[in-house]
Amino acid sequence: MNLKVLLPFGIFAEIAGVSRVVAETREGSFGLLPHRLDCVAALTPGILIYETDAEGEAYVAVDEGVLVKAGLDVLVSVRRALGGADLGQLRDAVEVDFLAQDEREQSVRAVMAKLETGFLRRFATFQHE
Repeated sequence: MNLKVLLPFGIFAEIAGVSRVVAETREGSFGLLPHRLDCVAALTPGILIYETDAEGEAYVAVDEGVLVKAGLDVLVSVRRALGGADLGQLRDAVEVDFLAQDEREQSVRAVMAKLETGFLRRFATFQHE
């Protein structure tokens, strides 16, 4: 298989000769083999595992995104990705960086929702005057 990890600003990795891929979704981990049916999956922050004959098993920490398998091509589109050989460090990076970032984004969304609600209330009051 051919694995391509895409980021919003470019290509993180292109790996040819991948024999298997393991990804994490909300429903749990699942594996892809070369002759598996085509599929699409929503990824959660976690560790993407792939294996090649030349390198063996390798790990990439990925943020939430989408995985698409079409034929022998596997495309993974995520917001952020980190490569590394030490699985423990990558898991820590996911927990610290990716999940903390998601919490900050949720806080910002909540503040923006309050601002928008306040604006709409004032606008409605202004219209009735």
